[in-house]
Amino acid sequence: MTRAETVLWRELRAARFAGAKFRRQVPIGPYIVDYLCFSRRLIVELDGEPHDRPEQQAHDARRDAWLRSQGLAVLRFKNELVLGNANLALDEIRAALRVPPADLP
Repeated sequence: MTRAETVLWRELRAARFAGAKFRRQVPIGPYIVDYLCFSRRLIVELDGEPHDRPEQQAHDARRDAWLRSQGLAVLRFKNELVLGNANLALDEIRAALRVPPADLP
């Protein structure tokens, strides 16, 4: 795991975060997602420097569209955000967990 993944996983694991159970490195169709809260149909992805390249951004957009077509919501955060102020990412995740799954995009 990267440093950012370790920081985020420390908060999300063991159903400690807002009572939600997250799993790490979950295969969904042709993809493996970083973190999944299945009961809330919420995926959290962390993006490092390679995700700044245009071809990777295009791939990520196709991937996110496919995941959303499966009824899943996708949140993406830069590693730098998690390392610099994890609370910003955690607040956004917490807000997404409050949305009923049927209302998720």
